[in-house]
Amino acid sequence: MILQFLDRYRNLGLLILRVGLGLYIALAHGWGKITGGPETWTGLGGTMDAVYGIGFLPAFWGFMAAVAEFVGGLLVAAGLLFRPALLMLIVTMGTAALAHATGVIEGGPESALVYGIAWLALVFTGPGQYSLDAILGNSGGASRPRGARRL
Repeated sequence: MILQFLDRYRNLGLLILRVGLGLYIALAHGWGKITGGPETWTGLGGTMDAVYGIGFLPAFWGFMAAVAEFVGGLLVAAGLLFRPALLMLIVTMGTAALAHATGVIEGGPESALVYGIAWLALVFTGPGQYSLDAILGNSGGASRPRGARRL
């Protein structure tokens, strides 16, 4: 097939996707939230009350969202604790998408949905061979099914 030779670069593609999206979510979205302090965290955490009816400890929930975006993004970029980091990000993006879709937060849910879909797809692919999980021998480092030929 045409362009089939690119199959041998699958792990490079996963590396580019992981590093690009992971660093972008960490630096463009998470950094400002993590450094924003308790006022920012309380505002973020207020979303939990508006969306899910969870009104206690808003600063905690906001801080956890900031950690998910900043630390989770860095972990995804590095391919370390890959799937647990993705699960945190999926929950955070799902909450953000709901908050945007219901008007709790201004703007549309598209960005959160695109991130959430990308994170979900990466849960199934794994981080690839060029990841700290693969280097350290953590499960999930392989990007090909068992028994598949190595190119």
